[in-house]
Amino acid sequence: MLDLFHDDSHRALAATAARFVDTNIRPYAEAWEEAGSFPSDLAVRAGAAGLLGPTYPESVGGGGGDVFHGLVVAEALVRGGSVGTAMGLGSHAIALPPILALGTDAQKERFVRPVVAGTRVAALAITEPSGGSDVARVRTRAVRDGDHYVVSGQKTYITSGGRADYVVTAVRTGAPDSGHAGLSLLVIERGTPGFTSGPPLRKMGWWASDTTELFFDDCRVPAANLIGAENFGFYAIMANFAQERLLIAATCVAMAAEAIRLTERHVREREAFGRRIGDFQVIRHRLAEMRTREAEARSFVAVVAERHRRGEDVTAWVAMAKNAAVSACSFVTDAAVQLHGGLGYMRECGVERLYRDARLFAIGGGTTEIMNEIIHRFAPTSR
Repeated sequence: MLDLFHDDSHRALAATAARFVDTNIRPYAEAWEEAGSFPSDLAVRAGAAGLLGPTYPESVGGGGGDVFHGLVVAEALVRGGSVGTAMGLGSHAIALPPILALGTDAQKERFVRPVVAGTRVAALAITEPSGGSDVARVRTRAVRDGDHYVVSGQKTYITSGGRADYVVTAVRTGAPDSGHAGLSLLVIERGTPGFTSGPPLRKMGWWASDTTELFFDDCRVPAANLIGAENFGFYAIMANFAQERLLIAATCVAMAAEAIRLTERHVREREAFGRRIGDFQVIRHRLAEMRTREAEARSFVAVVAERHRRGEDVTAWVAMAKNAAVSACSFVTDAAVQLHGGLGYMRECGVERLYRDARLFAIGGGTTEIMNEIIHRFAPTSR
């Protein structure tokens, strides 16, 4: 289980996160989902509670914790009842790590600290209309012109794209045919002439999160906003994936646990043929299968996270953990809808939302098929 590797600091953060969610998210989650947004001051409140940077250095306002501190918060946010809200609040978790790893002290102070405090929103922009998983095919172009880069191109499916104050953007600074070797990361700030975002995209799930297209029309971006060395962006993106995929896996585990909680409550209350449906063997056994799948995924994710904390190369293991957690979440949420019957198909039912929200995780952060290719390439050879 994830808490197998927790100490008092993780337990204290979990309690803080649970109180925050119960007060600030759970009572409003359904309304935010239906409205397709959540209030802008929620990030400020989350920042004040120490929930936006638990793994970031104290020097930029973070909590100085390890990977498990981040997973604790991710799980708590899911229990608020709106995965869209959790993903919107957490979009910086994939945007800021390259700045923390490769940025200058001035960049960290300027771009990281305000996000950790909740006064600014950061997003990551890699995916383009021409492709998602094939990062080496990025076409958005950045041409150096004195002390600036001139950026032209388009991004799509960007979480928090309409809310973000600045976007960590994958751009091509090398030759058009340079592949992964010609990519760089630029921070493009809201208000830059030529930088616009489209209307919110209409999604299957994650309704409360803001997902948009971004457009760059000859945007002049200061060269000081380059993260790391020019043409080194691909390696920063790849290094970021381990943490992102662990967060996805933990989120899937939390969603499965929430679906089980809601289903157990339902089968205790719902009656059929003169009995509580939870008393029927077929229901008990299906719940047993759901609990088993969730526990398997939770244990696997915990072990991989611990190996990551130790500094081991977990490239293949993280891919396995993501696939295992996604599979468990898909199975459990589907079973939860089935055990709720017709109610499970209704939008006011929590498991209906979990079922819709779960579908993206087999795509986002690297598709299941891409994860399988990574596992094939990087898993230790059996002997």
